[in-house]
Parts: sequence; C-alpha cells; structure tokens
Amino acid sequence: MPYDCGLAERLEDVLEGRAGFQEKKMFGGIGWMLNGNMCVGVYKDWLITRVGEPAGTKLFKEKHVKPMDITGKPMKGWAMIAPEGVAQDADLQRHTELAIAFVKTLPRK
Repeated sequence: MPYDCGLAERLEDVLEGRAGFQEKKMFGGIGWMLNGNMCVGVYKDWLITRVGEPAGTKLFKEKHVKPMDITGKPMKGWAMIAPEGVAQDADLQRHTELAIAFVKTLPRK
C-alpha cells in the first residue's frame, strides 16, 4: 500500500513556512527531516513521529498511538498514530508539535 497522500498534504500544510525542514521519500513512505534529523512522516496511513522515549511512553497510553514498528522491531522514541488519531487537524498539529519540540533538542546533522 502506498502512503496516504492526503495525510502527507495535511502534514505539509502544518510544516509550511518552517525553517530547517526537508522532505524525503523513505521506508515506502515520506518523511520530513528537521536540521538533518528525521522528525515526522507518513507510512501507509499512519503518522510517524519522533518524540523521544519519555514522551513516547506517555503517548503510547493514548487510544490510537503505538510504538513505531514497521520491521518487527519497535523503534524507541518513535510513535505511530492511526488515522483516527489524526482525523482532526488539531490532533495532527499536536502530534507534529511534539515531534518538532523533541527533534529541536538533537544536534544538527
């Protein structure tokens, strides 16, 4: 299944005009790098976010969120949000902002 282009467009709208972002095709989907670090993306119809381990642990308690696992091995500090969890623009914005806040703490690549 190709990635959800509608979700990718909505994510582009959230990121529009922000400095440091670069779009990149990856893992059969699309992702956005912030200052050279992977930040957010779309895999199939899931939003992928890099939030770090402490925030991830808290986030995984939400109904439509799970650890990122596209290879059979969960990635620490990464979350996958089901379509129902980002159906509203405010939810997409919230999840994206969490990822941006975390990735801004990482050294530039």
